[in-house]
Amino acid sequence: MDEVKGRSLWADARRRFLRNRAAVAGLVLLVLIAVFSFTGEWLAAWSNEEIDFNVIGSAATMGMPSFENGHYFGTDDLGRDQFARTAQGTRVSLMVGLVGTFIAVVVGTIYGAVAGYVGGRTDQVMMRIVDILFAIPFMFVLILLLVMFGRSMVMIFIGIGLLSWLGMARIVRGQTISLKHKEYIEAARATGVPGWKIIFRHIVPNLLGIVAVYATLLVPDMIMTESFISFLGLGVQEPLTSLGALISEGSKAITQGAMWQLWFPFGFFIVTLYAFYFVGDGLRDALDPKDR
Repeated sequence: MDEVKGRSLWADARRRFLRNRAAVAGLVLLVLIAVFSFTGEWLAAWSNEEIDFNVIGSAATMGMPSFENGHYFGTDDLGRDQFARTAQGTRVSLMVGLVGTFIAVVVGTIYGAVAGYVGGRTDQVMMRIVDILFAIPFMFVLILLLVMFGRSMVMIFIGIGLLSWLGMARIVRGQTISLKHKEYIEAARATGVPGWKIIFRHIVPNLLGIVAVYATLLVPDMIMTESFISFLGLGVQEPLTSLGALISEGSKAITQGAMWQLWFPFGFFIVTLYAFYFVGDGLRDALDPKDR
């Protein structure tokens, strides 16, 4: 008699994800964008710090995209190569999105799991703190932190990450409340396993699916936040740049006819956001237990 092989949750999830064409296309786009962000400066004929003095003051007429002079995406008003700067800006925006999401996921998961598992008055106090923090304007606090402690990459990572964990905490807390009454949790508690071990050994691993989905959808929000503060001039500072800073510079060059200064960074910005959303939707559908 042939042995019937079962399929794990992750095997089913992978199969459903690969059948989602939009999600697979989004994943492929993200890989290509990541490769471009890390190799673009190496492939560029000009570095992001080199200045083409022949273009300064005439970017609208002489700084157009061209393979002949090596400016594949054109130049900005200062004669700097937009191909290299777009690659650098994409890399910085991706780093902000990924690092900020990592901080938010770690803080939110631990906070929500503790609140949901302990329950009672502790849960009420912890979630009231979350409600109070939700009532404070997020962007105002972030801008205030950047003004007070300096506009550095580290401050952007910490500021965006530590102010974005509230939604994750609520989701994890709700899932933890439903998990802590499962038989294996009750068995672990009955055998004297400490609460912190139950949280990190049994509850958190069973939350990885929903956490992964939310994290994927959180990355584009982080990128949009960084782009917004960079658009205001409060983000990364020269010589570094980001997609938001490039979009801000490009929007000012529209009146001069240098449309390419806006097109390329804005195009990468839009494609990156939609790719993350497609992957997030694909993961959500793939990990939905109702589809098993």
